[in-house]
Amino acid sequence: MATTTLGVKLDDASRDRLKRVAQSIDRTPHWLIKQAIFSYLEQIERGQAPHDVNGSGQPEADGADTLDAVAGEGAPQPFLEFAQSIQPQSVLRAAITSAYRRPETDCVPVLLEQARLPQQQADAALAMAKKLALNLRQQKVGSGREGLVQGLIQEFSLSSQEGVALMCLAEALLRIPDKATRDALIRDKISGANWQSHLGQSPSLFVNAATWGLLVTGKLVSTHNEAGLTRALTRIIGKGGEPLIRKGVDMAMRLMGEQFVTGETISEALANARKYEAQGFRYSYDMLGEAAMTEADAQRYLASYEQAIHAIGQASRGRGIYEGPGISIKLSALHPRYSRAQHERVLGELYGRLKSLTLLARQYDIGINIDAEEADRLEISLDLLERLCFEPELAGWNGIGFVVQGYQKRCPFVIDYLIDLARRSRHRLMIRLVKGAYWDSEIKRAQVDGLEGYPVYTRKVYTDVSYLACARKLLSVPDAIYPQFATHNAHTLAAIYQIAGHSYYPGQYEFQCLHGMGEPLYDQVVGPVAEGKLNRPCRIYAPVGTHETLLAYLVRRLLENGANTSFVNRIADDTISLDELVADPVAQVERMHKEEGTLGLPHPRIPMPRTLYGKARANSAGLDLSNEHRLASLSSALLHGATERLSAEPMLGVDAVGGGDTAPVLNPSDHRDVVGQVTEASAADVEAALQAAVNAAPIWQATPPEVRAAALERAADLMEAQMQALMGVIMREAGKTFSNAIAEVREAVDFLRYYAVQVREHFSNDTHRPLGPVVCISPWNFPLAIFTGQVAAALAAGNTVLAKPAEQTPLIAAQAVRLLREAGVPAGAVQLLPGSGETVGAALVGDARVKGVMFTGSTEVARLLQRNLAGRLDAAGRPVPLIAETGGQNAMIVDSSALAEQVVADVVTSAFDSAGQRCSALRVLCLQEDVADRVLEMLKGAMAELTMANPDRLSTDVGPVIDEEARAGIVKHIEAMRAKGRRVHQADANAAQSAACRHGTFVPPTLIELNHIGELQREVFGPVLHVVRYQRARLDALLDQINATGYGLTMGVHTRIDETIEHIVARAHVGNLYVNRNIVGAVVGVQPFGGEGLSGTGPKAGGPLYLHRLLSTCPQDAFVAAARA
Repeated sequence: MATTTLGVKLDDASRDRLKRVAQSIDRTPHWLIKQAIFSYLEQIERGQAPHDVNGSGQPEADGADTLDAVAGEGAPQPFLEFAQSIQPQSVLRAAITSAYRRPETDCVPVLLEQARLPQQQADAALAMAKKLALNLRQQKVGSGREGLVQGLIQEFSLSSQEGVALMCLAEALLRIPDKATRDALIRDKISGANWQSHLGQSPSLFVNAATWGLLVTGKLVSTHNEAGLTRALTRIIGKGGEPLIRKGVDMAMRLMGEQFVTGETISEALANARKYEAQGFRYSYDMLGEAAMTEADAQRYLASYEQAIHAIGQASRGRGIYEGPGISIKLSALHPRYSRAQHERVLGELYGRLKSLTLLARQYDIGINIDAEEADRLEISLDLLERLCFEPELAGWNGIGFVVQGYQKRCPFVIDYLIDLARRSRHRLMIRLVKGAYWDSEIKRAQVDGLEGYPVYTRKVYTDVSYLACARKLLSVPDAIYPQFATHNAHTLAAIYQIAGHSYYPGQYEFQCLHGMGEPLYDQVVGPVAEGKLNRPCRIYAPVGTHETLLAYLVRRLLENGANTSFVNRIADDTISLDELVADPVAQVERMHKEEGTLGLPHPRIPMPRTLYGKARANSAGLDLSNEHRLASLSSALLHGATERLSAEPMLGVDAVGGGDTAPVLNPSDHRDVVGQVTEASAADVEAALQAAVNAAPIWQATPPEVRAAALERAADLMEAQMQALMGVIMREAGKTFSNAIAEVREAVDFLRYYAVQVREHFSNDTHRPLGPVVCISPWNFPLAIFTGQVAAALAAGNTVLAKPAEQTPLIAAQAVRLLREAGVPAGAVQLLPGSGETVGAALVGDARVKGVMFTGSTEVARLLQRNLAGRLDAAGRPVPLIAETGGQNAMIVDSSALAEQVVADVVTSAFDSAGQRCSALRVLCLQEDVADRVLEMLKGAMAELTMANPDRLSTDVGPVIDEEARAGIVKHIEAMRAKGRRVHQADANAAQSAACRHGTFVPPTLIELNHIGELQREVFGPVLHVVRYQRARLDALLDQINATGYGLTMGVHTRIDETIEHIVARAHVGNLYVNRNIVGAVVGVQPFGGEGLSGTGPKAGGPLYLHRLLSTCPQDAFVAAARA
């Protein structure tokens, strides 16, 4: 576009004046002149008469002038950084993303054709599988440690109470530092489980010994025959005592640990591996440990991997990548923020660590495999792999390995990409094909996040088919891929053997199995044909680490192999025939097709995320922030939305009367970003709205419940369809992050649908009479969700609504009202009155025509409203209802049985998500003193990894607090605590973060250690977490202190001891209590939300009793039925 420079001639006095004013607002004279010109032009173009110039030579300002004058040169373009962070994709990478959550009915037909073997091969595979399985069954069960634990897994099905108790013990016992909590855990898990029902049920003596041992206090390992068992029982019953109990259970858990771990150190593991290496097995070592929470964790894992590579490399003695041992690494262990949201950091920081390890592996010529993890990390791992493959220092080396998961719908497309990558980069990549170990969490995460489908197959047999299809693809490209088939399934093994052909050559492919679980099967595979073996190589995946690091891995293995669909579980069950055990998955799927009529139907008992709540209502749709296609679409919508000039003004049921003052609405993240403007309601607007609400009340009240419900459901559909635009407003007006904005829209949608179902199914206009005009006063911290929840409830019950949004967030409220009206709610039934609480709010609440008030906000304002309403009675002599939801001094109690990593993750989310601006946010963390130091060290490390910045970029974890008044109040509290000598820890902001926060109201995540809870006199509404330590013996005193604050909103408990949970539940005075999870994000209809005491008047929002409080008359039995619900 061509440009022209226009000069403006000024006298010296005007020039100096212009310069002075521009400097006072940190702008240039050029900027000021430009703003003045365009401000004037816009007024003329809008048909407004130009301002008169008063005697002082100053034009009279109006709201539009003010709005334009705030923005200026240097004002950011919202969402530009986000748009620039979208990753370009090749055709093959786009195909991977497109298949992310593809319907199974689209995937399975294609896979079935690719997996189907010629009949001769299929028959040979079936015969071989039967032979392998029969030999396995004929092995003496109970011989050796493998058989012992296999018997245990098979006997104690993980769906049983006993199986759960075993897992809890295995997961917690070995890391509890104090004796009292260990004893409590043992008592809790053993006394509550029905061990006696297992006596004599298993043919394996080990399981019965475990049963007896756990039944009578845990003397377990030294008992290997019935006589010894009897003597042991007598001794234990005679001696009793908790030290003996503790020792017995501890030994039992260690035996299980040893079953799955090759050695506690890499040198020990290498020594232990010699036995199987002598038989022809190979090894890939895995240094146990879960994802890094802190940079210190990542550095520790990096050092562990380096040490292991040196040790493995020296032990390899030049055998090479195919014949010698190798190593497997987890990328999540090398960086505490390994996720798509932190793409730039991961590529900048994690990649260097991955490269250094790979170069070290090359030095010794040992293979290095990148392990597969959760589905949302797949594509960023491919970005890292691609960069690694083109490193000049690795040219020509074939030891780079990558793991792909057969249960993922993207798997075939990932393999296509890997083949292409291998050829482009001139490597022969090692590709380990596994079935996948995170199935449970992938299903649950998709349901919770409301995504369009699952990244994995819902039926185990589809995964088996996918595995075979992918195996054929891998075997077809020997120039590009060295396939490594990890399976414990006899049919899968036999099918791959047939597909690969009988003319095996060294380096063609290998099988892999897990240490402690796969050796009995592969004993038949590894070794010469002359000894009846198959003469094919097998590599054992060998975990290395202490018993403490084993725990999460052990639980995954138990889940994987205790599942009743698992081959490892079923091989030990003689009630399952060999034919059933080694059935061809292709034939199984074809049979299911005939029975069900459609090929590839999902599991009938696993609902799609959309239908999670059954037929009553749809689950709100989420948005996948790990899907590059979704991110690109979102980016486009947000950039477009940011160009629109938004406004909020009184929206009345009659023609506009004439609003009050107009003011700009600024982005709290960056005050240079003007989001829109708001026109406050005048006294005349309030009066007109009140009269319109009274006039509309009989009509809306008489509207059938199903018609009201349908309007709310249409509004929900509209909100869902416009999620991206609504997100943009929420993020800029309220300073919300991407994930918070998605959750906010979803919650609003859930409120609309939930209350619609309630009124449609349970209400009748003959028996359920509304109050009349209801005032809804909503907060700024959930400007769409709570605003919509209040309004939707009042409308559903048949009331007309006068909605006053928070002063800081009127724009999103205006959008919500527009959508409600578009959905069919009459204008008189829902009206918007922006303005301050002191003027508009007070006028509405104080008017006798108002028959109910709904308020969410501070306890202080709730008290004022209660006093104002106290003297007013309705026609029946009852007080005007006030439904108030206020804040809380929310505590989380953590004992020493809790898993520190889970605690820290949940604490960070609970305390610092939404910059701590949730009424349910964690304010006081109560740590048992035995583990306090360790948890705090990890927590401070996790805080250091948080990114505080403008939320319009995906990497932001902590956004701004809402305004300068809020920031000043929080800082004042922090400094007061510091002055009292309390230890204050704040996450250090790096230079980039400091620059990003310069124009907004930010408070860094802060941790303050207190002597006792009584030091807190009020709720601090921001990213400030207080910590107190407690002694286990003084748990009741701690609960008394928490209850004494007077608040009663939310509480959290982290413990593995059911007795502790039950005790706290009985003693705590709170509305919502969460166990072993974070304490924020209550889901509508699932976790109704509300408090008691200073935290609210009840009933709970999103619960069955809420609508009844908005009625003047209601059948008593209906209220009782709702209470039972």
